[in-house]
Amino acid sequence: MSLAAETREAARARPFVLDALRAGVLNHSAAAAWLADEAGLDGDPDAIATALRRFREELSDYATADRPASVSMRSGVGVVDGEDADGDGADIDGAGPLLRVGGAAVVPEGTDTAILATGAVDAAALAAVLRRLAAAGVAVEAAGVAGETLVVVVGRRDGATAVRTAESALAAVPTDGGD
Repeated sequence: MSLAAETREAARARPFVLDALRAGVLNHSAAAAWLADEAGLDGDPDAIATALRRFREELSDYATADRPASVSMRSGVGVVDGEDADGDGADIDGAGPLLRVGGAAVVPEGTDTAILATGAVDAAALAAVLRRLAAAGVAVEAAGVAGETLVVVVGRRDGATAVRTAESALAAVPTDGGD
């Protein structure tokens, strides 16, 4: 595999590098030195930087799109595992757990807060919300998306911050760009 191909692969394996390339804000020399070390690229940093510049020319520009969704908060939820997740406990709408993954479920008994977004949500929207919550220092207990519903469970004290963060993230979800 050529150094250029290895450089493209290393950038794709690190989405923040790919985002910075697409946005045109990457310091190519610094990124090349970092990738040489981090990804173990065996090549001259100047050659890696050149490969990054050429790769940037192939990429679509960084862009975001608004995801219209209604964001709300539900207090008093909990994440349970095992037998507790198998119960028939209905949520406050009587529809059962808010989220179920494997042997775990988000149920209406607990001390956490669920952030629900309904509308034009998908895995990319969830990724944007999770990335923003991490940047805000908000710990996430559980998260998932299915159909037109996105659920993120956070600690009770982080509920209001999580709602604002989710609304902001959904207003600017990075688009794939086909890269």
